[in-house]
Amino acid sequence: MATYVVVSDAGPNRDLSKGAREQAYWDDHATFVDALVENGSIILGGPFEDGGAMIVVRSDSEDSVRAALAGDPWYLNGILTLTSVRRWEMFINELHRLA
Repeated sequence: MATYVVVSDAGPNRDLSKGAREQAYWDDHATFVDALVENGSIILGGPFEDGGAMIVVRSDSEDSVRAALAGDPWYLNGILTLTSVRRWEMFINELHRLA
């Protein structure tokens, strides 16, 4: 398994006057993302102040990352727009010390 960084921008249907949890399709998006966290695909993620987001994903390939995210209600409904999927080799990991 490789690690990928996925960056998304605010989509055309994102309401920038509202927070992430106030967006349309939030419950569906949260359920979708939670399933990817539970199966070990998403290991880290969160929103940017400008309405975009970043997640760190474990997967076999960029194509499989894109396929796994394709059904996210936020991508399907224009809340987010997928900007990039880049393979990333993590050299520094201090997160374990924060727990």
